[in-house]
Amino acid sequence: MKRVALWLLAEVGEGNEFTKEQMRSVFPGVSQIDRRMRDLRSFGWRIDTNREDPTLTAAQQRFVSSGQPVWEKGMASRVASASAIGAVQRREIISNDGNMCRSCGITPGQFYAGTFEGAQLDIARRNVIVSGEQTEMQLVTECNRCRVGAKNLVADVPAVVDRVNALSPDERELLAGWIAADERVFSPAERAWAEYRALPEDARAVVRTSLG
Repeated sequence: MKRVALWLLAEVGEGNEFTKEQMRSVFPGVSQIDRRMRDLRSFGWRIDTNREDPTLTAAQQRFVSSGQPVWEKGMASRVASASAIGAVQRREIISNDGNMCRSCGITPGQFYAGTFEGAQLDIARRNVIVSGEQTEMQLVTECNRCRVGAKNLVADVPAVVDRVNALSPDERELLAGWIAADERVFSPAERAWAEYRALPEDARAVVRTSLG
């Protein structure tokens, strides 16, 4: 693993692509070299496949960024790995999450807006603040795009509860309806606002002009 880390830094470089065949040719005869490379992710190294980066082929991977300097003296050679998520547990989590990404609401196979890329659902591990400074890891359903973008997200349950308690009775009733249905239907104006906020400044200026 340490040798792979040094090879990625010295020969591949952050932001560049490589293939398993290239790596195997550099480390001939080393068993499970693919696994040694994957172990780096447990130390904060980001190495994307085509699941995280659709521009990659199945044979390619991208060395996005380095993590802990695993080659330094005193660094652990491995970390305690999280327990694997079995197929039955995975189906149960996705079902309990309404068969949709809990971050953006997209469903399996649905195309992302403006693309022909179909969404795939997976299980993400999310650090959740449950009370005070107590944090626990919980599992949540997310699509490929959201799972990659939210790797370092920490969910703060007490903060959400505080916001709910600060709502007026009418707002609490409205929120309770959304929660019961596990869905909120956005008005055309709200959808236009969300799309406007995502535009670059020059494009936003065009929209502002169209409003007069």
